[in-house]
Amino acid sequence: MQSAPRIAVDAMGGDFGPSAIVPGAVSAARERPIRLVLVGDTPRIEAELKKLDVSGLSVEVVHSTQVAEMTDKPADVVRRKKDASIVVAARLVKDGRADGVVSAGHTGATMACGMFILGRQPGVDRPALASIMPTEKRPMVLTDVGANLEAKSFHLFQFAVMADAMCRAVLGYEKPRLGLLSIGEEEGKGNSQVKEAFQMLRASSLNFLGNVEGRDIFRGETDIVVCDGFVGNVCLKLSEGLASSLGRMLKRELTTGLLSKLGTVLSMGALKRFKRLVDVSEYGGGLLLGLSAITIVCHGSSNPRSIHTAMRMAADYVSNKANETIAQTLAQNSDLTRFSRAKAANGNGA
Repeated sequence: MQSAPRIAVDAMGGDFGPSAIVPGAVSAARERPIRLVLVGDTPRIEAELKKLDVSGLSVEVVHSTQVAEMTDKPADVVRRKKDASIVVAARLVKDGRADGVVSAGHTGATMACGMFILGRQPGVDRPALASIMPTEKRPMVLTDVGANLEAKSFHLFQFAVMADAMCRAVLGYEKPRLGLLSIGEEEGKGNSQVKEAFQMLRASSLNFLGNVEGRDIFRGETDIVVCDGFVGNVCLKLSEGLASSLGRMLKRELTTGLLSKLGTVLSMGALKRFKRLVDVSEYGGGLLLGLSAITIVCHGSSNPRSIHTAMRMAADYVSNKANETIAQTLAQNSDLTRFSRAKAANGNGA
């Protein structure tokens, strides 16, 4: 019988620290089997635990004396703040005392800890940051959303492989539909990296549907959209900003005039469902794929609900052995990656 995943949680991360992190983690452990390792200032963590019902739960508190501040350089956190909560959490995973890391703290520091302490998974050239996003039909995965501002064709191919495994493990999609973000649907559209990645994906064992344009991302026709981190981060921030602006505009229009207010009351149920659909807290955080263990980077403004969702994602990723799936798929398509990598090294490929 498989034991419950043990997840190390940076309890000091985010805008609200233990007051949001601890309730969210405990709530997730109440919903499904998760062993919690809460890392940070023990007195503050225990003060939050006393407010909650933790009977029957596996909860360990590991003390740390430092915090990764937003003004810290990511590499400096790893090198100089050895007792920062995120560094301690990552080392617990490295030492086999936890299966994954969740943090709402310094994004760069979390990614640095993942890369320098946990290390890459065998066969992965570059980790990628993946985000779950809503669509008209069902949630989808966008990757990369910021880990790699530039990417060669074989990097894009590996991002697709990792996102495919994530979709299966976290979203439960049996055969995820994959699209490559480009400036047109036709095969020949895009820059050299996209064109070569298209050929690799078409020759692979993945369920590749072809190119998708930016306007199609949220239609729900694909379960995965792959791009480099520069484009992906712009897409992510644009969608978050658009959702917030639309919400404010909608609220303004619905509260102008008596008839509008009456209509708002009558449609309150639908409005609440829509708000929940586009609420970032429903999607947890970004998954840093391609590391030896799952690392989830949450929004700094994460509330308990966001942390709850992130914990659930981490547990599903571990329980469903997503890293093993990534390794198997990369092995199945190793010739494609090797050929493209060799072309790039010789200056003959994207």
